[in-house]
Amino acid sequence: MRKLTALSLIYLSLLAAGCSYRPLYGGGAEGKGVAVALSGIAIDEQRSRAGQIVRNNLISSFGSGGTSQFVLRLVPEEKTIELSSNTTQKLERLRYRLNVKYELADATSGETLHAGTSFSNVSYDTVQQPIADLRAAENAKERAAREVAEDIRLRLAAFLSSTN
Repeated sequence: MRKLTALSLIYLSLLAAGCSYRPLYGGGAEGKGVAVALSGIAIDEQRSRAGQIVRNNLISSFGSGGTSQFVLRLVPEEKTIELSSNTTQKLERLRYRLNVKYELADATSGETLHAGTSFSNVSYDTVQQPIADLRAAENAKERAAREVAEDIRLRLAAFLSSTN
């Protein structure tokens, strides 16, 4: 029994040593890592506030790389849904949903290289106080946009690491 256990440990260690694991943000074979590729993405201007927040978060996380090799197009869709309300105390529970379709294209040819959809659901309360309600809605929008931006960044990093 001990021989079998020792042999299986040796086999598993040899198997793990041969795997092709590499860090997501590693330098790559030619020193061209994911961080460099991300910094070469230009992001189209946005018309909605949620789209602007997503864009700004992505620009901050990508860094600047000079020339743009890729163009990222974003199409945000927003929706607010009432979850529950208490009319006697004038309380409402709302859900803000942000869907963002994105498309990464080659900057020179315009060919789509990668596309997907990311979303976030954020709940918030209103208390029939105009300033507080407005701030709660804006806070929900900002949180959802940060979550979507982080998800898109990770998806693009995974895609770009597989192409290096």
